[in-house]
Amino acid sequence: MNHTGTWDLADVSVGDFLAPRGGEVARIMAAIRTIGRFDDPVMAISEELGYLREHPVTPEFLLLWSAGVAWDPESSEDLAYLKDPRVVRRMCRMGADLQLAHLLDALVTAGIAAGVDAEEGGNLTAGIVRIACELVGDAGRSTPEGVFRMWRVAELPDILRPGSGAPEPGKAGYRAYDAELERLFAPG
Repeated sequence: MNHTGTWDLADVSVGDFLAPRGGEVARIMAAIRTIGRFDDPVMAISEELGYLREHPVTPEFLLLWSAGVAWDPESSEDLAYLKDPRVVRRMCRMGADLQLAHLLDALVTAGIAAGVDAEEGGNLTAGIVRIACELVGDAGRSTPEGVFRMWRVAELPDILRPGSGAPEPGKAGYRAYDAELERLFAPG
């Protein structure tokens, strides 16, 4: 939506968005393969899901993608309000924030699970997040530093708090990635 210049879903084409950005998407996917030590069958799942090719973008999809922030139980019988450009813009912005923070969390989790040290994994993660923020667009609203801060306050405390159930080696991995990502995203 950010790249169309409008907030009208009729103007959205995932294929048109992805076509000139194939190199960036390929770099993201290659780095994901590396950080997770994923093999061909695992990477084929992303192709099978179909998110990286033309598919319809519906208000209901945006509502789910943005965690239901725009959900109005009073209007649940008529979802037409989800097509309002102000609501679409809100869902897109919330969805971008949420999905970027989840992406960072998934990358760190994959790196830790695959035994990738924090320096290598942090560099791969930082590169992916930088490209993803560029793809999101919206005039610099989504920044790697902002994504890091969102992840740090929304995801990390539940893992590192006493009694979280996360094993100590996992907690140590998250602490190491956090320190490395802070060095990369928020030096000084």
